[in-house]
Amino acid sequence: MMFFTADNHFDHANIIELCNRPYESVEHMNEDMIENWNDKLTNNDEILIAGDMFFRSQNPEAILRRLRGKKYLIIGNHDTWIKRVDVDKYFKEVSHYLVTNDGRRGLVVCHYPQLSWPHAQRFYMVHGHIHADTRSDYWPLLVARDRVLNAGVDINGFAPVTFEEMLENNIRFKAAHSCAAPKEGVQFNGKN
Repeated sequence: MMFFTADNHFDHANIIELCNRPYESVEHMNEDMIENWNDKLTNNDEILIAGDMFFRSQNPEAILRRLRGKKYLIIGNHDTWIKRVDVDKYFKEVSHYLVTNDGRRGLVVCHYPQLSWPHAQRFYMVHGHIHADTRSDYWPLLVARDRVLNAGVDINGFAPVTFEEMLENNIRFKAAHSCAAPKEGVQFNGKN
């Protein structure tokens, strides 16, 4: 089976406050997301990670060793940690952009949401990067595109999801935030 996730930010303590995550500590967040991951996946399942798996992690391998599945990492802006890890040991593939399918539908996977991609009438765009931010000026454009799906943990229950789960979570999230207009104020910019 194929699963999707993005923007885990394992080991990133500040993400709890920045994205209003329901965790008391980074250790609590890490352990919950590891448990959620392993409750859903076997080592025979595939998981496409649309970037930002870790941020400011001193030892990503301590977590990578614990995560089940055949992992495909689509590099995000915070994935500089891969320079310190033998990625071939943990990942089937590491790339900036992936065009694939799950046996039923075509998928383009990139960390950054795109408004145009190859075969856009038939393929889905799976992304991360924006967490659950609906304040940016591009949000109304993403809401209007049914085939643009956020794989981020912040809208997917802090767990990997199947395509069907991701689709349902995105439909629900977009419906709840469809009138969201860009607002002034602090936005997560990935630098914290």
